[in-house]
Amino acid sequence: MTTRRDFLGGAAGAMAGVMFCGCGLLHAPNAHAQPAVRRREVVVNGRRVKTVDVHAHCVFPEVMDMMGLKFRPPNLVVGADRFKAMDEQGIDIEAISINPFWYHAERDKAEAVIKLQNENLAALVAEHPDRFVAFATVAMQHPDLAVKQLEDGIKKLGLRGMSVGGSVEGLELADPKFHPIWAKAEELDCLIFIHPVGTKELAPRLRGNGGLENTIGNPLETTLALSHLIYEGTLDRFPGLKICAAHGGGYLPFYAPRSDAICVTFPDRCASVPLKKKPTEYLKQFYYDSIVFTPEALKTLIAEVGVDKIMMGTDYPFPWTRTSVDHILNTPGLSDADRTAMLGDTAARLLGIKPN
Repeated sequence: MTTRRDFLGGAAGAMAGVMFCGCGLLHAPNAHAQPAVRRREVVVNGRRVKTVDVHAHCVFPEVMDMMGLKFRPPNLVVGADRFKAMDEQGIDIEAISINPFWYHAERDKAEAVIKLQNENLAALVAEHPDRFVAFATVAMQHPDLAVKQLEDGIKKLGLRGMSVGGSVEGLELADPKFHPIWAKAEELDCLIFIHPVGTKELAPRLRGNGGLENTIGNPLETTLALSHLIYEGTLDRFPGLKICAAHGGGYLPFYAPRSDAICVTFPDRCASVPLKKKPTEYLKQFYYDSIVFTPEALKTLIAEVGVDKIMMGTDYPFPWTRTSVDHILNTPGLSDADRTAMLGDTAARLLGIKPN
């Protein structure tokens, strides 16, 4: 059974401000008539930058109902409230994703859930095309179905990419079962956003104080997912994949040299799948959000993967940070081009968003 914690990828405690965006909620009373603040315009060296948040969430109550998930947060943030938060922070456009809670569903249920969910995402974008784009959702557990859902989402509904969990009911994303999905994503040349859904196997060790299922568990799952995609040869098989990893890629970019050292020190442990290059070189094939909390961490991430691979993320509505724009603007040592790339230019290019 899927729990609230499973659905949120370990972040149930931060759920109070989540936005449930059903079509009915889009037309909440005064949703468009209550702009509480003037939108913050972000300017870099005299240039108005269109800011794009690549990591922002929503769900649809009717879809959760289909999965038997009746949980509702006490405070629904809808309509003007969400736009108010975006305007205060200086977020022009959010790329909406939904953390998977349907990977255990049988085929017929998964097909119905994804159809309604992707149609709702498309309706949300159509209602507010100047504020939202969206990632298609797919039933990863049924790869042939997922391939069709991805193609329909991109070609028929106008969604801009695909969001997936960091694993699928215990299977790594590098499992050959998922190769048809990666082949289709490569063919469509779309951005894939990977967000952790929790590592159930580690649950006993992540109990206790500190919210470790989120503090450690979420970035660890992303680290595992990316490492398997590298070491199992998935990136060699599908070199055109465009993958963005949540939370700065987890721990991988910050301890990257160990990924090379294992193959030098213990070559037998990297022999079963010969790689075309050093593990750390694959880090530059991924993209990453900017949720790493300090200027020092952001500069380390830049040094490892390149500034052109980093896009701003807020994790809205989870209150990890409300200062994602300032995090980039105030990090010392960056050029104007660096800042504009991370604030929105790179995401706009990958997601097909028209520039100013």
